Amino acid sequence: MRLKFWLLSLVLIPLSIWTTKFGFWGYLFAALVLVSFGFGVADIIQVKQTIRKNFPLLGRIRYVFEALRPKIYQYFVESDLDGRPINRISRSVVYQRAKRTRDTIPFGTQLDVYETGYEWINHSMNPLDYHEINKDPKVLVGNQQCEQPYSCSIFNISAMSYGSLSKNAVMALNKGAALGGFAHNTGEGGVSPYHLKYGGDLIWQIGTGYFGCRDDEGKFSEERFKETASHPNIKMIEIKISQGAKPGHGGILPAVKNNEEIAKIRGVKPWTTVLSPPSHSAFKSPAELCFFITRLRSLSGGKPVGIKLCIGKRIEFIELCKTMIEKNVYPDYIAVDGGEGGTGAAPLEFTNRLGSPLMDALVFVKDILDGYDIKKHIKIIASGKVMTAFDLVKLSCLGADIVYSARAMMLALGCIQALECNSNTCPTGITTHDRELVGGLDIEDKSKRIHAYHDGTLDAFAELLGASGIKDVSNLERSLLYRRQNHSIVKRYDQIYPNVEYGSLLQSAIPEHLQFYFS
Repeated sequence: MRLKFWLLSLVLIPLSIWTTKFGFWGYLFAALVLVSFGFGVADIIQVKQTIRKNFPLLGRIRYVFEALRPKIYQYFVESDLDGRPINRISRSVVYQRAKRTRDTIPFGTQLDVYETGYEWINHSMNPLDYHEINKDPKVLVGNQQCEQPYSCSIFNISAMSYGSLSKNAVMALNKGAALGGFAHNTGEGGVSPYHLKYGGDLIWQIGTGYFGCRDDEGKFSEERFKETASHPNIKMIEIKISQGAKPGHGGILPAVKNNEEIAKIRGVKPWTTVLSPPSHSAFKSPAELCFFITRLRSLSGGKPVGIKLCIGKRIEFIELCKTMIEKNVYPDYIAVDGGEGGTGAAPLEFTNRLGSPLMDALVFVKDILDGYDIKKHIKIIASGKVMTAFDLVKLSCLGADIVYSARAMMLALGCIQALECNSNTCPTGITTHDRELVGGLDIEDKSKRIHAYHDGTLDAFAELLGASGIKDVSNLERSLLYRRQNHSIVKRYDQIYPNVEYGSLLQSAIPEHLQFYFS
């Protein structure tokens, strides 16, 4: 093909020069030929891409189609049940509720209700009136060691940092939270001015990089933490131990996103790739973590302090619970992040093959806390691919008091699942710092959509409870959930995951399904 390119160029270049005597169109043809020739020569000279080198000009088509493949698949190939990581049906219901448009579906379900893994709850012959159900249930977070408990919505914005998200995205999320009276987790990137502008309630997440509360060496700074934690908008503090999408791997902020402003907020050098350490330097053992929880609670003036983790080695969580009892120190909440959690950037192996999926992890955490009779001190927050009201019902039945959502909130902002979160080219202005793209994200409009999606989902949640004859979220339990095991066998979730009696582990009465972790 390279020889053919040179031969064709020998013909076309003289021809294009000759056509210039015919005026504008001749010049245009000559310009196209010369530009194409330049690209072809560049293809032949370069050594990084064999296809381009062997097939000058034509080889570029392959890379164009490769770049367009996700878009072509999404718009022309996938069905309503396809699409990864979020299928079209789930995306559509988020868009519809965010825009307050019709969110009903015609002609029945597209799901295969006889497929293994299909889940549902049963309705009551005596359903409750929708208006009898609390459409905005709150949970008080804060145990006896907390001086400023926080009344938290059961549905909140999960951790997404400024840096990973654009300033307009952060402001829209926070204003939406302020409009709806729910909480906005800052992510580990620190508290930026954009988190504070509209007065929405904040959960300040402290990661291994201690962004926003670090000294010059990257260690935890009591002085900087106390200064920020005293802000009235910050309602809770969250110690991030691990994250579902990349447990055991520190956060990643690509250099292209780390501008001067973000670097100043985080306390790092601008235009460098920022890799958070995989573990904390402020504590290395369960006892030191308990001390750190007490330390942060004191420095923040008694605000609730929780931990976020993806469940890995279960014996480590069991040892942490034993230490809590020994030290009589309990976090006000534990945020359980499922291995299916999303992120802007993570190694493939970490995203796909590391960490416990949310349902298994959530049930395990609830069982251990119940078994040691310490659940009364600790609320549980669940996070992992939450889109619909049924997701809220399911996670509440399995033990969650509160639920986080990140990707659904991004969809409500206008995310089209372009899968460009890690490239600074997000076309919707959500995960980019390109000024032109960010400018297209209207804060006023998108904040109303965040509010609408939150309210619409909780309205649907209340309707599901009413249809099931359940008046209060506290009455949700595993026995209400059903899962198909195969075509003819169905089990309740309390049969799949047996409940653990309160305090049974203190009596060494270890349930059969947990004995493996204690042997």
